[in-house]
Parts: sequence; C-alpha cells; structure tokens
Amino acid sequence: MSSDNREAAYPSSRLAWRVTLLLTFAYMLSFVDRQIVNLLVEPIQQDLQISDTQMSLLQGFAFIITYILFSIPLGRLADTHSRKLIVAGGVLFWSLATAACGLANSFRQLFAARAAVGMGEAALTPAAWSMMADYFPPERRGFPISVFLMGPYLGAGFSMILGGALMGMMADVSVVSLPLVGDLKPWQVTFMVVGAPGVLVALLFLRVMEPVRMQSSLHPVGAAAAETGRPSAGIVQVLMNQARIYTALLVGVPLLVIVLYGLQAWVPSYLVRTFDLSVQEAGLRYGFIALLSGSAGVLSGPVIGRWMAARGIVDYPLRLACYASLGVCPFLLVLPLTSSVNVALAAVVAASVLVTLPLALAASTLQNITPGTMRGVIAGVYVVMTSGVGMGLGPTLIALCTDYIVQDRALVGESLAIVGIAVAVTASLLFLRALRPYRDLVATDQ
Repeated sequence: MSSDNREAAYPSSRLAWRVTLLLTFAYMLSFVDRQIVNLLVEPIQQDLQISDTQMSLLQGFAFIITYILFSIPLGRLADTHSRKLIVAGGVLFWSLATAACGLANSFRQLFAARAAVGMGEAALTPAAWSMMADYFPPERRGFPISVFLMGPYLGAGFSMILGGALMGMMADVSVVSLPLVGDLKPWQVTFMVVGAPGVLVALLFLRVMEPVRMQSSLHPVGAAAAETGRPSAGIVQVLMNQARIYTALLVGVPLLVIVLYGLQAWVPSYLVRTFDLSVQEAGLRYGFIALLSGSAGVLSGPVIGRWMAARGIVDYPLRLACYASLGVCPFLLVLPLTSSVNVALAAVVAASVLVTLPLALAASTLQNITPGTMRGVIAGVYVVMTSGVGMGLGPTLIALCTDYIVQDRALVGESLAIVGIAVAVTASLLFLRALRPYRDLVATDQ
C-alpha cells in the first residue's frame, strides 16, 4: 500500500488527537491516584504505625502485584475485544478503589485497596497503545505517544500539588466528619477526593470511536504465525527473532524506570528528612518538578530523535536511551553530597528529564516493530516489566537500602544514588547491545 493510501485508511487527524488527549487525561488521572500515596508517607506512617519497608510495599508491591497479574490478560483482551470498553471499565474500577483507600484503618486494608487500584489501572496502557497505533500511521506515532506519556508526569505533579494543597487546607484539622462515612483523617479524605473524577472520565470513553485494526510497518519473523491462528507461537518467535532489541525495550527501559519511580516515591520524604521541609512544601516543590521536567523529557525525546535521524543515526531510539542512562548518574550522585535544597532540586530536575527522554521513542519503537495482532499483549508485557521492575522494585530497593545498608532514615539521598546509578549503568549496557540488531532490522525494511 502506498504511503498516501495507507494514511487515508486511518481516522482523521482531528479525531485521532481528540481521543489521544482523552487517553492522556485518563493516564494522568491514573498516576494521580497511583502516586498520591507518595505525598502521604509521613501521616500514614504516623497513624498506622508502619515502617519505611511496609510503606514501600504500599507504594509499590501492593499496587504492582495485581497490575502485573492483569496487564497481559487485559492486553490480550485488547487484541480481540472493544478497547474503549476495556478502558472505561478500568478507569471506573481504579477510581472507586482509590476512594476505598480513604476508608482504610490498617496496613492490611490499605494494602488491599492499593491492590484493587492496580487491577483497574492494568486495563489502560495496552488498550490505549493499541488504539493509538490504529489512529495514527507509523511515521506520525512518535509525537502522539510522547503526549500520552506525559500522563505519568502530569499525574505525579498534580498529585503532589493538589494533595499538598488539600493537606495544607486541613493542616489544623485532626479529624474530618463526612456524611455516611464518619470521622476520617486528612490523608483519608485526600484519597477520596482524588478518586472522584474518574467516574466522569469513564463515561466519556463510552462515546469514543473504536478504530479499525491496522498492520505494523515492520514485520518480524513470527507475524505470520500470529495471523494464522497460532498467536502464542507467533509471539515467542517475534521475541526470540529480535531478542536483543526486545530485551533492551522490555528489560533495559524498566531498569531505567526504577530511577523514575524511586525519585517519585522518595524525593518528597528526602526533602522532608534532609532539609526539614514540611509535607506541604515538599509536595509543592517536587510536584512542579515532576509536572514540568517529566513532560519536558518525553516531549523532547521525539524531537531529539528526529534530529538524530536527519543526521543518519538510524538506531537513535536505543542510542538516545543509552546516552540518557549514563547521563543520569552524576545528577543522582549530587543528592547525598549537597547541603543545599536548591542544588538538590536542580539535580532532581536534570535526572527527571534524562530518565524520561527515551520513553516515548521506546514506546513507539515497540509498536512499530510488533505486528498489529500482537500489540496489546506485547504492550501488556511492557507494562508488566516497567511496572513490576520499575514501580515494584524501585521504591522497595531504596527503602531496603535505607533500612538495612545505610541504616539511617535521614540518609535516603544515599539510597537514591546507590540504587539509581547501579540500575542506570546496567540499562545502558542492554541498550548498547541492541544497537547493531536494530540497525540490521531497519535495513531489511528499506
């Protein structure tokens, strides 16, 4: 099919962007609900009497265990059923589960509610990526996906800013009485408030058009098996045929994401413990950093990628990821060494931009090299890996480092540096190994 005919087969650009913005808003909302717990570490620990390691389980493992279990099955469901209904159901479920976190009065109850949030959010990314790949032709996917990937940083930022504002409004209030619910602590009210908007967003998805499924531009070996009734065999063949590329995208990127989730989980506490900031001030300062630096990173990635491609660097998605992984290390090293809060925040800004720089290119590359009938399940695998490794291990590795290696709650900056540098260097090696196979794959398609 010619380029003009292929593009004509896709929905209009106006419709595609309208759906993209709605998906981005839902993704942002998912991270508000997912990350609000990071701002509430200190009051939750005080009320429920739990340790840093238990808190990290609420931040990561409780959410991730169900997110992992449901991402691949829901991804496979997105390959065969209505993706807009999958997204609508997921948004409604996780929003109600977030509100339920506000009713928790023990570690176990909060753990169960956080697990329910993970179950609902597992529906979004596989279905959203699959829909966007069918709304935009391959050569135009990079920027829409980068816009969609702003969701986590907008969400993390707004969760800090809005959560900090709510906690500030209730700073002099010990108990809030709500009709039908009873007396709640301010942190419990915060959960209930941020969970409420999801009900309306779920209803909006019922009006979205389900796009026709399109085929990918690159066809690795194994696509035929998936098209002819042997999807499992086809998936294995695709993964094995380009093992180094998929390892870089499905293992290297998640390792880099450990740095991202580590910063999101522990920078607010780092600011409180190291520089004696209040919870509200830490939330406000880091909220704006997460909002702006993460968004700048994912939006800049495709721009830098196009600049590299114009200069004949065909392996630019993986090469940029390698550069970013190494570049983040010196900024992480600043955190335990500085005594200035402004220097620390500047280092967090730089690290946040670098760690998010390759993510949009990695996501679009994964969609471009994967056959259309596998995009949902492969996106599910990506979600499992980035979340299981990144969010599941990131907060907990840092907490374990604080509790058992540095053994001082005030030295969380050391833990951020130790864990972050180790995983970033490992990720860079995986990206480096994938450069030649990626160049060879691109050459065979030309």
